[in-house]
Amino acid sequence: MRKPLVAALFTLAIAGAGAAPALAQGAEGGPAHAAAPRAAAAVKQAPTAKAVDFAGTVALSNCSGSVIRFPASADSDPALVLSNGHCLETGFPEPGEVITNQSSSRSFGLLNSAGSQVATLRANKVVYSTMTDTDITIYQLTRTYAQIKSSYGISPLTVSDTHPVAGTAIKVVSGYWKKIYSCNVDGFVYRLKEGDWTWKDSLRYTSACNTIGGTSGSPVVDASTGKVVAVNNTGNEDGERCTVNNPCEVDQSGNVTVRKGINYAEETYQIPACFTTGNKLNLNAAGCVLPKP
Repeated sequence: MRKPLVAALFTLAIAGAGAAPALAQGAEGGPAHAAAPRAAAAVKQAPTAKAVDFAGTVALSNCSGSVIRFPASADSDPALVLSNGHCLETGFPEPGEVITNQSSSRSFGLLNSAGSQVATLRANKVVYSTMTDTDITIYQLTRTYAQIKSSYGISPLTVSDTHPVAGTAIKVVSGYWKKIYSCNVDGFVYRLKEGDWTWKDSLRYTSACNTIGGTSGSPVVDASTGKVVAVNNTGNEDGERCTVNNPCEVDQSGNVTVRKGINYAEETYQIPACFTTGNKLNLNAAGCVLPKP
């Protein structure tokens, strides 16, 4: 899990490096076709990739995150922040544990497109948090999307409600380290097991996204649409099998694969179905498959 260890932070501060993946012990912590012979105008232009920057991402005390909205969210709705379940300030949720509507006053540093902090946002509750099947925490803020936009000119990131596609170009945007990793979706993992926790249908990066500690909770953004398709959460550091900081892949037949140095994220397309009018959580809504308490 991608939370920074104190020692790693000290080393990185001295070295001036970007960061390092680790789980803190405790809380917080296609080729072009030849042109037709007659008309160049008949050649379709490839879609231009959407510029991905830091706007709307946030820095937590020990993790990364982003201000998010869903396709049906309204500007007048209370804004939400997405991070990891293992970034919850009260500690890692236990296997099988689901937390909803828990009071919180956690603060978040809101970043602009250049990665500069322009405001401190504050939560009033943890709407949802779990490390079962997925690894997410969703906070509700004390301000609406409209208020944040009016004050700081920053809009939220939209969470896609469709499953990501293998081969897609993605960006992992860390507000904690103010660093953007670029790679592709390598594929999907039936079960990803780390220590006592198991996650379903996880997203595996190609090797270029060598995420590190402090990148936990970073939004994984589709480079062509600008939408959030997953949330960064872990990677295999030492080549160990299914241990903390060394997740393993388990297929439908129970076969285990270890990929040292490869990193992963948890998909987010299933989240929007669980939120109704006013950004209210409804785990009984049609199509909602998130674990229930």
